[in-house]
Amino acid sequence: MTKTALITGITGQDGSYLAELLLEQGYAVHGVVRRASTPNLERIAHLQERITLHPGDLLDQMSLVRVLEAVQPTEVYNLAAQSFVPASWEQPLLTGDVDALGAARMLEAIRTIGAQGIRFYQASSSEMFGRVAEEPQRETTPFYPRSPYGVAKLYAHWITVNYRESYRMFACSGILFNHESPRRGLEFVTRKVTNAAARIKLGLSQKLTLGNLDAQRDWGFAGDFVRAMWLMLQQPEPKDYVIATGRKHAVRTLVELAFGHVGLDWRKHVDTKPSLMRPAEVDHLRGDASLAKHELGWEPTVTFEELVRMMVEADLEQESSSVGH
Repeated sequence: MTKTALITGITGQDGSYLAELLLEQGYAVHGVVRRASTPNLERIAHLQERITLHPGDLLDQMSLVRVLEAVQPTEVYNLAAQSFVPASWEQPLLTGDVDALGAARMLEAIRTIGAQGIRFYQASSSEMFGRVAEEPQRETTPFYPRSPYGVAKLYAHWITVNYRESYRMFACSGILFNHESPRRGLEFVTRKVTNAAARIKLGLSQKLTLGNLDAQRDWGFAGDFVRAMWLMLQQPEPKDYVIATGRKHAVRTLVELAFGHVGLDWRKHVDTKPSLMRPAEVDHLRGDASLAKHELGWEPTVTFEELVRMMVEADLEQESSSVGH
């Protein structure tokens, strides 16, 4: 029997990689997209002949009920979110409505249609650890979120646990540490850096302005991380897992690698600006994914250095073609 997956956030970085993976596994893949005057389908353009898109919104529970009834999925991956952490201070209520209550609406929609057999994945975040109590962070590390985004994700995480325990739903969360790719949005620091390195190399730009160069993150490749999402829903019992590489790097190291790859001295091109600092910073995150390795057989395949090179190369290619070089 063909499995059917429903992905919210299918037009995002993770959604596009997950859709590719599920198609490879023989799934029928459906996605939820918000109605917009100009929908951004760029990341899934190459898949559009092979996937089915449905209008729906995490702010509108009846739209989720309708999509679930139409698709009858075996697996639901809730990846849709306001996912840019700095924006969560500017839009804390929207972030809460989408990231926190959106997950609750989807879980309740699944319960409403009585589809107890659906397996549900919630995209949790390492930002829930915030001011970290221990290093590395694992499944048992206490949470202390430091942004409206982290707080919203924490609600979504615990409501998933609650539905699992209250209604015996197969519902689990992946506590994913930072994961990047050439499909990452330009507002995120990794892509901001790799794109700037490419543009400065090509003479299209002179400067890059950043905030905290000392913040440290555990960065992996999105293509590796979506594999972990899928593996979680193939287990006999639902459980939450930390997904991470176990290595952390400073933003400064990211900048050095990206600019070094194109033969530039980053110090001549990068400025810092206090206004780009977060109101409450998360200084360092590093995950311990040994439970995922032991129980899911999951390990990252792309190193941080390979990831930065991959992103810079993709940006060089994209920026070159846009100016007709």
